[in-house]
Parts: sequence; structure tokens; C-alpha cells
Amino acid sequence: MNQKRILVVTQYIYPENFKSNEIAFEMAKRGYHVDVLTGIPNYPEGVYYKGYGLFKKRIEKKNGVTFYRCFQTPRGRRASGIGLTCNYLSFVAFSILWVMLYFVWKKKYYAIITHEPSPITQLIPACLLGMIRRVPVYSWIMDIWPDAMKNSVSPRLNKMIAPILTAITEWTYRHSDKILITSKGFEQLICRNADYHDKIVYYPNWSIDMSIGTDKNNEIPKLPEEFKIMLAGNLGESQDLDHIGEAIKLLRDCKEVKWIFIGDGSWKKWLDDFVKDNHLEDTAFILGRFPAHLMPAFFKLANAMLVTLRGGFIDLDMTVPARVQSYMSAGRPILAMIGQGTIDLINEGDCGYAVGPSDYIALADVIRNKVLTDRAGFEKKGLNGRRMYEKEFNLSKCIDHLEAIITI
Repeated sequence: MNQKRILVVTQYIYPENFKSNEIAFEMAKRGYHVDVLTGIPNYPEGVYYKGYGLFKKRIEKKNGVTFYRCFQTPRGRRASGIGLTCNYLSFVAFSILWVMLYFVWKKKYYAIITHEPSPITQLIPACLLGMIRRVPVYSWIMDIWPDAMKNSVSPRLNKMIAPILTAITEWTYRHSDKILITSKGFEQLICRNADYHDKIVYYPNWSIDMSIGTDKNNEIPKLPEEFKIMLAGNLGESQDLDHIGEAIKLLRDCKEVKWIFIGDGSWKKWLDDFVKDNHLEDTAFILGRFPAHLMPAFFKLANAMLVTLRGGFIDLDMTVPARVQSYMSAGRPILAMIGQGTIDLINEGDCGYAVGPSDYIALADVIRNKVLTDRAGFEKKGLNGRRMYEKEFNLSKCIDHLEAIITI
């Protein structure tokens, strides 16, 4: 039997920790021939991973998947300004070269799948190859552009480049056979300038089974014994850490509440300094980054999992971060300070409490007057989340759904 050949196009994939990993490796397990067009790994540290570089592992095979790594400049530790712009543009330029000089002539695919957690420009090589070779392109949209770009540039610069990015975004939508969205609220944003309703498919993030029954506890640092509120994942600007900090200060008199931060990102140093400057060392614990396989051990010890996104941006208001499904998988109740997309999901699953973005006063009030006064009831909400995960966000079921999408 001839294998169906699939190309995954994304800037972010193994050895980086993204959902694109599961797409590539799970599809390979199911008998597909999977190639990946990507860049040299450098997320989130902003420097090339050890063992990778201009002359190292530019073509790599792992678990049945072949990775073709085009040149891209590292994004830099701050992941902003010139460094990030060069990272985005270099990937586009050199991935197009790979397409025109190699993939157009050497490869024939059944489907092209993109994974887009910013920037939208990484879809260009996929759509270009799809046009030339008449291969259907399935674009999985994590971030809405050009809105996502507005979050990190000045209003003056945004005014200059937004029309260009809007044109690029619309071009990629037009040349995608299906547009997969991680939040139902994305549909209205994607269709602002044209009618793509017939292309759109709701395809949410999933989580691997973050089982809370684990024997890895001896491999993680000892955590405080009191009520632990844990945030795990990227510690960047979008995570609204400054408003989390204000909530921590409001609750500093609740000595049983301890805040645990696991991960790394462009705002980690700010968080370190905030804790030190406000003498919160006995309340907030910033543990840094740990391997993914240890996350279940951390989650097991948490009393609540925290998810936040900064307010004031229409795209973030509709975004459902992938960590939400991970929290559900672990069976832990969720606290959220976030936009309507995630609020709707948490309310639908009755798996925690959610307040609006940046509303640290409401978050502190919920913790003080709802969570701490009924811990048993709050714990049950974690079980509700686990049931929702098993029904909708299980990895196997989501890959089944992807197979159904590309074979229609």
C-alpha cells in the first residue's frame, strides 16, 4: 500500500515543545509519510538549540518523520524588535527557497498542514507550494493576524505595516483549502474582510494525558504545603504577569495561598524582580523551566491552575491557550483572568472560575471568597474538566478528527 505523503510547515516543532510535534509524530505512527519544513530550533530561549546550527542537523530524521530545516535567524532572548522581525522574515525567505528549489521538483504530497502560533507569514511557503503543485492546504490558526502583531509594536509602526500584513493574511486564507481554528470566536475575526465561513473548521488544541497518577515527584523541587496556585508555560508579555502580581499583593495577607510559576519567557526576569522588590519570596515561587515529562508531577501537587492573557486586544479576547486543555487533562480546577473565548469554555465545562482580562481585583476576590471558602467544591470542578478533556480534547480523538478533515 502506498503511503500518503504529508508535509507539515511551521517555524515551531521538535525539539521545541509545540502541538505540531504530535501532528507529525502521530500521523507518522498511523502510516503516513511525514515531512516537515521548519527552521533551526531556537524557541523560547532565542538562541539555537545545542547540536543545531548552520551546519548541524539541517536534515534530520526522528520517529519516522523527516525534518528539513531552513535557515532562520534566532529570535533573541527578548523576542521583540529587530531580532523577532529578522526571525520571521528569514524563515519566509529561506523556506520559499526550499520550496522553489527542492519541494516543487522532488516532492508530491497528499496534503499540506500548517501550524501557526505566529507569525502568519509562515503560511506563505505552504500556500505557494499548494498553488504550484495543486495540493490542498490545511491551515491551523492559533493567532489572528495582523491583530497579534499589534500587541508588540508601536501604534505608528502598526499603522505603517498593518495594511501589508492584512493583505498577506487574506492571501493565505484565500489559498487555504480549510482554515482550522482553535477557538470558536476566531471565526468572526477571520471573516472580517471576506467570507471564509465554508472553509472554517473548529479544531481545538488537545493535551497529552497529563495523568495525576505519577511517580515523578522525586524529580521535582519540593513545593510549599499550603494552597498552591500554579501557572505553567510561557512567561511572556501576553501572560499579563504585571496584573497577576497585583493579585498576589492583594492576597498577601492570605498566608495559605502560594503562587508557583513554572516556565520561561521574555517576562521571567521582570517577575523575578517583582517578587524581590515587593518582598514576596515567601508567597511566590519562580521555579524556571522543566522538561515536559515532569509537568504531570507538578500539576498533581497544585490546588489550582492559573491561565491568563492580557486584555485590550480583540484576538487575545477570543484565544483559548493550549495550557487550558493541559490543565483539564490533569483534572485540576482552573482559575482564569482572561478573555471571552476561554471564559465560555470554562463555564461550559464548569471546570473552574474565570474573570475578565487584567481584572486582578475580581481574581483576588474569587480566590478569597469562593475558592478558599469551599475547597471541596472547587476541587470537584477539576473532575468536570477531566471529563470534558476525555470527551473533546483527547489527543487520539483530535488526530482522528484531523484525518477526517484531510480526507473529506
